Amino acid sequence: MTEPLPLLIDSSIEIAWDYLNRTGELGEPMVAGRFLSDTIELMVRHGERRRLMLANKAIVAYQQFRRQRPASPVLASA
Repeated sequence: MTEPLPLLIDSSIEIAWDYLNRTGELGEPMVAGRFLSDTIELMVRHGERRRLMLANKAIVAYQQFRRQRPASPVLASA
């Protein structure tokens, strides 16, 4: 019996989110949430149905995204 796709996507995002949060790699929650959601939904559209594979690939993709993305500038007060 297979898990309904919305539950599969939600649980995969939750696994990836929890891992990134616990390791301190989550960053901006809005950016992370959108990235994980988009990445996992794309993999599901391409036929992937294994929850841990979805979560693990999304984690790796997000880590690479964070490394390539320039850090937000820090504003210094005068």
